[in-house]
Amino acid sequence: MATGVLYVMSTVVPGLVKIGKTTTDRFDDRMRILERNGYNNVTGLHREFAIEVERYDEKERMLDDIFSKARVPGSELFALDINLAIELLSSFEGRQIYPKSSTESKSKVFGDAAKNHQENTDIQCIPEGTYYLDRKRPPLHVEMVVEDGALTIRAGQRVAEHDSDRADDRARELRRATVAADGTVRANVHFSAPSQAAAFIFHLSSSAPNLMALQKVVA
Repeated sequence: MATGVLYVMSTVVPGLVKIGKTTTDRFDDRMRILERNGYNNVTGLHREFAIEVERYDEKERMLDDIFSKARVPGSELFALDINLAIELLSSFEGRQIYPKSSTESKSKVFGDAAKNHQENTDIQCIPEGTYYLDRKRPPLHVEMVVEDGALTIRAGQRVAEHDSDRADDRARELRRATVAADGTVRANVHFSAPSQAAAFIFHLSSSAPNLMALQKVVA
């Protein structure tokens, strides 16, 4: 039985992903080439998940069949939620190649992808428009735009000022890049789920249960 790697990559185009295969020994080179040069006139490719499996040719054909309606003809590009692809690939028996299992286990990857996919589905139910969140303590003023299945916090809004030990790494890094010391957002920031926006606004873990209140306010 042939063993090889199945992978999924995000692209610069929201909602467009690449699903492909390669041999284990060529995986790193293949990723570098795609991330540097793009694919089929699409740029900004970035590896998101990869797994080494047996009968990888057969499993790739199965993925093509499952996502056939979302496939861009004549390519390995698919118009679908990348979390759904990651959820499916991470459910296969095999050795996780990327991200390294020592930093993020396959079960955690699956759980996060399932959660994110559900949130992406939920966000489609939020009517498009502008939503507001105002609080005096801590001082917050956030204007959020819902459009085309994405949440956008525009520059000039006021989010929580202080760092929190409960913030997850992604929220912390994003805030450091886009939020001034006084809590002012310096540039438009886009999110694919209400909990991501909540983690950014309140500087808490995106899995904290009290963030559900923000989702209800936004919705």
